[in-house]
Amino acid sequence: MADNEITPDEIMVFCIANQVRDGEIVAQGLATPLIAAAYLLARYTHAPNLYFTSAIGQGVCRDPAPLGLTRVEELWLDRSLNNVGFVRAAADMLPRLRPLEFFRPAQVDSAGNFNNIAFGRSYHKPRLRLPGTGGIPDVTTFIDDIYLYVPRHSRLTFVEKLDFLSGLGHHPARRWGSGPRYLVSDLGQFDFEARDPDGNPRMRLSSLHPGVTIEKIQAHTGFPIVAAPDLQETPVPSPEIVKLLREQIDPLGIRKLEALSGAARRELLRQIIALESGQ
Repeated sequence: MADNEITPDEIMVFCIANQVRDGEIVAQGLATPLIAAAYLLARYTHAPNLYFTSAIGQGVCRDPAPLGLTRVEELWLDRSLNNVGFVRAAADMLPRLRPLEFFRPAQVDSAGNFNNIAFGRSYHKPRLRLPGTGGIPDVTTFIDDIYLYVPRHSRLTFVEKLDFLSGLGHHPARRWGSGPRYLVSDLGQFDFEARDPDGNPRMRLSSLHPGVTIEKIQAHTGFPIVAAPDLQETPVPSPEIVKLLREQIDPLGIRKLEALSGAARRELLRQIIALESGQ
């Protein structure tokens, strides 16, 4: 890859940062460096007045922690304005603050419902046990600003029917909140402006990342794709933005961990740990 070539993870970070409005409270979950990089990018560009909440520090920060791997808890705890327990944060603090939060689904359907519990229809004998729900079942039932991101767009993730339901989308059982507004993957951006025959919101392709076709997205999606009538190509970050991301916000490339798997991910982990330890 040429040094000036923009990568899919950088396009995703730029797209996510553009969803952030100045003055918001933004929430970051565990193991979400793409989101952390995007929040920092927003902070250093158009949204200097953000407040940050983190499942890592379980508190609120005015000054965000820089991206790190081996010292991430220390970085968050040292900068927090206050600290609360995880249960109190999910059940008491977040319902009052109503932050902007991005969730990464293991499975997502066309209505924006998602699953982070397990693959396979048997809970006790799943094909694959997933990381779990954390506070997702709590907060997705009432917050309006539900945003989703998928670093590797595939039929394993975009499914016709979920194996389990952990995050509430545009579901008939919803009584509060508005359901997901937005999803970004490494192939494109989506909103929920389409409608099913009963008038319920459904996922709609709103922009294609450079070099991606509708046919490619459909081949990697387990339900029919609906495209916006004004479908466009996703804007890419300027050279100045890319330089800021690569040199100041995330020089170790920690954000790339979410886009990799297997041997490539293990090798990058080794490199990051060695760099952070000064080896």
